[in-house]
Amino acid sequence: MSCIFCKIVAGEIPAKSVHQDDQLVVIEDINPAAPLHLLLIPRKHIANTLDIVPEDDLLIGHLHRVAAKIATDRGFAESGFRLVTNTNGDAGQSVFHIHFHLLAGRSLAWPPG
Repeated sequence: MSCIFCKIVAGEIPAKSVHQDDQLVVIEDINPAAPLHLLLIPRKHIANTLDIVPEDDLLIGHLHRVAAKIATDRGFAESGFRLVTNTNGDAGQSVFHIHFHLLAGRSLAWPPG
């Protein structure tokens, strides 16, 4: 297993976890771009958005609900938050295990970078 996120999910690489369940691991980003910057990582290895199959629909829905709950619990529901995933190199994907960035706590420009 060479995927760094698979190793984090398996507990082989330490990370500051803020949520875990049977489908997801949520960790703090080691290079935060906002006061709240978490990574929501499915336990299932999916390379990126292009590899999501119909059987993953419940997983992706669950991930969004967990993100919304965390943002709400941390007080960012009213001010707003961003949930984003990058697909392939030109979009900024550097780890090819699907993951979503949850960002909040500052004004986020549009369009992004």
